[in-house]
Amino acid sequence: MKPVLAVLALLIGAVAPVAIAAADASTPVVRAQLVARNSALLSSELGAKVRRIHLVEGAAFKKGDPLITLDDDLPKSQLDRAEAVLTAARRAYATNEKLRQLNSVGQIELDQSKAEVAKAEAELAYAKAIFAKCQILAPFSGRVAEIRIHEQEYMQAGQAMIDLIDDATPEIDFIAPSKWLAWLRVGGAMDVTIDENGRTYSATVERIGARVDPVSQSVKVVAALSQPAPELVAGMSGSIGINPPQ
Repeated sequence: MKPVLAVLALLIGAVAPVAIAAADASTPVVRAQLVARNSALLSSELGAKVRRIHLVEGAAFKKGDPLITLDDDLPKSQLDRAEAVLTAARRAYATNEKLRQLNSVGQIELDQSKAEVAKAEAELAYAKAIFAKCQILAPFSGRVAEIRIHEQEYMQAGQAMIDLIDDATPEIDFIAPSKWLAWLRVGGAMDVTIDENGRTYSATVERIGARVDPVSQSVKVVAALSQPAPELVAGMSGSIGINPPQ
């Protein structure tokens, strides 16, 4: 029996290192997450009351659509006043211009009235800019992720109002082993299997991080879906499949 046991021990010792080497060479499972290509947390630039919120959470919108309207009574009155001041300044300048031709006023008075017109124009531009800020418009097309205010509340300048995401074409974010940099290239083909629906989608590598994390020896990679997939939304997760070139 002892010679047989010795032979078995030799065989086990010869096979074990091969099995360990095969396990080390296997491709690791890499997790991925879908993230919105564009996102924005809009804040108020004015201190004003919220007059109307045009959308609800989860609603879709197009670029330029109104999202929130702030109370504009005071900015509108300032705008009307600025327009009236500019009209008066232009009339005074036109009158002085005619009087100057008749030598009834000096050049200094004419230059002063011209400066008043420029000042009034600047004040009108400022009033228009303030008035425009009362209407919060969508900076891109997407959906409402979260609304952080209510109608009739008073907004402080800088207070967060609404969280937006563009989920039309979500990106695929994942952390790859830094060893993959030896063969991973922008434009390379891959696929991602989504946990939420079990489906697999084709994608291509779009960006590779510029820095390797020395602790985890990993690098961030961003991929893009090859075809639109409206059923996918930001926040879904899954695993990627990618084969190194032979």
